Amino acid sequence: MNRQQVPAITRFTLIPLLLALVLTSGCSSMVTRATGNLSDSLSRAVLNQNDPETVRQGAPTFLLMLDGFISDDPDNQALLLSGSRLYGAYASAFVADKERQRRLADKALDYGRRAVCISHNDFCAVIDKPLVTFNEQLNDFNTGDVPLLFGFASAWATWIEVNSDDWNATIQLPKVTALMNRVIELDETYNHGNAHLYMGVLTTQLPPEYGGKPEVGRQHFERANELSAGHNLMVNVLFAKYYARLVFNQDLHDRLLNEVLASNTEVPELTLSNVLAQQQARELLEGSNDFF
Repeated sequence: MNRQQVPAITRFTLIPLLLALVLTSGCSSMVTRATGNLSDSLSRAVLNQNDPETVRQGAPTFLLMLDGFISDDPDNQALLLSGSRLYGAYASAFVADKERQRRLADKALDYGRRAVCISHNDFCAVIDKPLVTFNEQLNDFNTGDVPLLFGFASAWATWIEVNSDDWNATIQLPKVTALMNRVIELDETYNHGNAHLYMGVLTTQLPPEYGGKPEVGRQHFERANELSAGHNLMVNVLFAKYYARLVFNQDLHDRLLNEVLASNTEVPELTLSNVLAQQQARELLEGSNDFF
């Protein structure tokens, strides 16, 4: 796919970003109420793990466990949302086979959609309708719905990324953008401000002459950094990858990435993401002179 034709989220973006979303505090607390302290303990273990390979090997067990919980309680919104997030993260981060990726992303989107439809029938009825009708129903969501709204949007973004070679998938990006904007309207602080991080990526996929909005994207990246108090190192990585490279600002690019490498990765709920951020920062810096 030509990057100047379709504003799609790339695999580079979603691998580290979705791992940071696997089982955040809002999601894990809901699962805990349904399945006991085990899920909460596993959630913390995943997010605070500094060895991505351990997570890669252990995640399938948790996936199967969640499938079992959902099979026994198919209308449990909390479990569906948790399953959606974990399947989406695992598909993007650890699966190389394209067909397997698609199957896992399909399940993530299905779980996310089912979770939304349990409590928002009117919105459920317009998910596949034109964007204008879709946007009108977003007013039905309130602050208490933010974890649900964000979880569904994340799963949908994953599905689009995995199917980025299909125009019928990529044309759905405006709906994901609308969902993330609604999250920001309702509670921009949720999940360390990661809705702003998504919007930063979405608005810096293309140069201005092709409809991109790099300066709007910069504002989203900067706000995401503020909301995480600088602890979410993935913000700077994606800021460098998408904004600095798009506007050919090597000084900013290298400064952001060097800040990542000089930072402490051990932050509650962000350790795994931060370790991955440093890996990506090294790769980007190695290719800096070639790119610029």
